[in-house]
Amino acid sequence: MAQKLLTMTWITYESLRVLHNICGFTRGSNREYNKEFSVGGAKIGSVCNVRLPNRYYTVEQTALLAQDTSEQTVPVTLTTPWQTSLNFSEIDLLLSADDFSKRFILPAMCSIAAKIDVRGMQQSLNIYNQVGTPGTIPGTSGGSATGLAQYNSPAIFLMAGALMDKFSVPRDGRRSCYLEPFAQANSVNGLSGLLNPSQYLGENFRTGTLGNALGYEFFSTPNTTILTTGNRAGTPLVNGAGQTGSNLVTNGWTAGTTINQGEIFTIAGVQSVNPENQQTNGVSANFVVTATTTADSNGNMTIPIAPAIIVANTNPANGPLTAYGTVTASPAMGAALTLASGSANTSYITSIANHQDAFTLATADLMIPGGVDYAARENYEGISMAIVRAFDINTRNMPTRVDVLGGWATLRAELACRLTS
Repeated sequence: MAQKLLTMTWITYESLRVLHNICGFTRGSNREYNKEFSVGGAKIGSVCNVRLPNRYYTVEQTALLAQDTSEQTVPVTLTTPWQTSLNFSEIDLLLSADDFSKRFILPAMCSIAAKIDVRGMQQSLNIYNQVGTPGTIPGTSGGSATGLAQYNSPAIFLMAGALMDKFSVPRDGRRSCYLEPFAQANSVNGLSGLLNPSQYLGENFRTGTLGNALGYEFFSTPNTTILTTGNRAGTPLVNGAGQTGSNLVTNGWTAGTTINQGEIFTIAGVQSVNPENQQTNGVSANFVVTATTTADSNGNMTIPIAPAIIVANTNPANGPLTAYGTVTASPAMGAALTLASGSANTSYITSIANHQDAFTLATADLMIPGGVDYAARENYEGISMAIVRAFDINTRNMPTRVDVLGGWATLRAELACRLTS
């Protein structure tokens, strides 16, 4: 019987399957396949809107208090064309499926997967909740840190889980933890003396990883993001009472000092609230800087922040009710800012603990061209991929390109926690 050529449809689907399996951060995040671009093909800069779950408030009264449904969406811009290209011959297409996958598909998908995950883990700069001690690798033994500053294993993971509980992050089996490799190594060592079922200890010993433990599926990844702090200096204070929204007016900085995107700070007297019940959860509210900002010559700085300052209210007697409150009260005039991202002009690696719905990768269909040897497009587990193959008449090779067009966005930053190191 004559050998059969491997079809491009099979190659495309197999490529997607392999990509999905080796994209660790992507696999643990929400994935949106946007059908609105499926006819004409998406382009760089196209925007798709990802709908957020609705949130409502509850009142303790008999009288009906109807509330309008206000659906919220997060715009995701398709900013990144991930592409890898390769050459293979007609003879290569006669290989067995397993051989072809190992020789061509796996190396190509590893390259794309790394790039997609690197982009995804840059979302860590949007996370405002944090555990650990800047400058100390998670899992490091010893030390006297307490509370959310603990960095020992398993304390840092338990603290991250507790903080996520405070923000009503579901314990539904969809929590993941992505550690830079040294943090993973330290943490495995730190757990080695604990009493655990022998089969799990054996797996930890065999693989050198944490696997599924402490409420997370653990991954070791070299794709973590590095946060570099600004040269910030001075004694920053809130400049103006009653502030709300996504910008905080401050003063007291050293003239010309900079605070970088991704840095975290707290404000004296401001506590966060549980997003479900809108009551204080007893935790100081953290805010993350959403764009690098510099103080003027008088030490004034207006900082773009997340989450927005929205004062929670569940009592109709106190005015309009809120379903999306973030803090117990707006900061007082002169309230002190405390920077929580470590020392100035220093780089820190950021590992992530998150629920699957904290982040999303949106992809859309690329155009399938005519006039080529073959082209195929498939969608698998929320990721769309196109493969186009031509024929080189000079070499009889088949230059082939693999493309994914997508973009990342943070859906719910409160569903994630940064593990600083």
